[in-house]
Amino acid sequence: MSAQFAVGIDLGTTNCVLSWVRLDAAAPQASVFPVPQIVDRGTIEARTSLPSFTWLATPAEAEAGAGNLPWCTGQDFVVGEYARRQAAEQPDRTVGAAKSWLCHHAVDRHSRILPWQSADTVTKISPVEASTRYLQHMVSAWDAEHPDAPLSKQKVVLTVPASFDPVARELTREAAVHAGLPDDLVLLEEPQAAVYAWLQQMGDSWRETLAAGETLLVCDVGGGTTDLTLIDVVDEGGNLELRRRAVGDHLLVGGDNMDLLLAWTAAQLFEQQGIRLDPWQSVSLWHSCRAAKERLLAEDGPETQTVSVAGRGSRLIGGSVSIELKREDIARQLVEGFLPLVGPGDRPQRSVVTGFQELGLPYESDTGITRHIAEFLNRNSDGATLKPTHVLLNGGVFRSIRLRQQLMSVLAHWYDDQTASPTLLSGVHDLENAVALGAAYYAWVREHGALRIRGGSARSWYIGIETAGLAIPGAPRPLRALCVVPRGMEEGTECDVPSGPVGMAVGQPAKFRFFGSAVREEDRPGSLLNAWSSEELVETANLEIELPREDPAETWVPVTFQSRVTELGILELWCVHHDSGRRWKLELNVREDG
Repeated sequence: MSAQFAVGIDLGTTNCVLSWVRLDAAAPQASVFPVPQIVDRGTIEARTSLPSFTWLATPAEAEAGAGNLPWCTGQDFVVGEYARRQAAEQPDRTVGAAKSWLCHHAVDRHSRILPWQSADTVTKISPVEASTRYLQHMVSAWDAEHPDAPLSKQKVVLTVPASFDPVARELTREAAVHAGLPDDLVLLEEPQAAVYAWLQQMGDSWRETLAAGETLLVCDVGGGTTDLTLIDVVDEGGNLELRRRAVGDHLLVGGDNMDLLLAWTAAQLFEQQGIRLDPWQSVSLWHSCRAAKERLLAEDGPETQTVSVAGRGSRLIGGSVSIELKREDIARQLVEGFLPLVGPGDRPQRSVVTGFQELGLPYESDTGITRHIAEFLNRNSDGATLKPTHVLLNGGVFRSIRLRQQLMSVLAHWYDDQTASPTLLSGVHDLENAVALGAAYYAWVREHGALRIRGGSARSWYIGIETAGLAIPGAPRPLRALCVVPRGMEEGTECDVPSGPVGMAVGQPAKFRFFGSAVREEDRPGSLLNAWSSEELVETANLEIELPREDPAETWVPVTFQSRVTELGILELWCVHHDSGRRWKLELNVREDG
């Protein structure tokens, strides 16, 4: 069966979206696929997005059909809109932010840890399993609608944050394949997908908007994360090309933080009325404030919005309590808290670390997105602050004109009289679905050989090599870092890593350490670092495996290295024994398949 559709899937932190375009389309315009889902008990409706929440039903609820769908019955969980609503009523049985857990190195992402810190009596699932369920739901919904064109046979592009390292990419691929997506699916960075959505809308006229030597800043602020990317416009033999220059860190700050700020504000107003909300009401208030924010910040939004939560006191059973939020007050709070007017040299404020802290996701302590942008631009400049010529905004947060204008005003503040302020690119009207739409267009582009954004690996990658020498009691041996992949190495390419022979442990459990750098652009394969700062290199993964040996007495083998970056952006490191020709493969993933 040959593929009929190019499909793009945005596996979002708070919402998932599936988009498609026919492969034989001459002028592709991607469309969003409405996903049927449970929205209330016994009620199924098709929505343009599938909220990234999983509600875990009890055996009795599952037996009563709580998770029944047109294509399956007896499920003991629900994903989508109903699960999102249950996050307010039963947070201890609702999983959220699974995508952010996928790139959290402090936990085993295959372990059943979600919902995080819920009671031991609650059945839990892993971050990988939660991601699999969202994708599986969309696969089943699509296949039910297109029995002659199942998703497993289509050309599928799945998006990931630009900041995802090879481990998180591999975990995403694993979840996708388990969900029924094709083995040859392609991973695409979300900011690039947003650019492809813009390119699709502009057609060939994009070349009249961008010129060689210019730089595009993509700022994607979604529900749970902020993703930053820089793309250069270059002249390649008389043709304009787009090349990704740099990507930012995985910043856990976004629309959810804004909702929480409004909920905190609303809680203060309730207290002024003598009403102290309990934890259940506080979670419910958070979700109510999300809807209030969207209405108040809409272009034709009201001046005030009533926010209500169900009453819990003996006098309020069956009733509710309410307060009024004012449009201008809310806009001011969001601007000051998330898009403050800062200078180009400002940096995020890192508070003093508290000695004891709950384990969990590494949320940003500084919610000032403009400070994070300033840091990102300075980190990727050559001395003076980098000043992009154009800006592309993405994510539901920027549906608000007020927030769009505020960000552009802050950026313009960083430019002098001799430098024109950056231009905001227009053309993409569906900011919430742009990533999925752009991914579908990219899937079409791959088949038709049209314009593609170049860039390769967003980071340089290194392996840790322990030095030989006299041991010191209580002190680890010094470590060196060997560059095996330079920043910008294209997907689907490989290279030999120049180095002398390095001893590799075989036939015994060993830890192989990998490091990444988003700032060291000058390192080439074979560059050997004796020292580095924590800002230059970040340890991203440890592979604890036992590599096979041929001789029972063999414990160490001298090897050299060959590296390959797959089409999915996953690093394969081949360790080669020159004399025998034997080869061992190390992948930056969490599977023991050495």
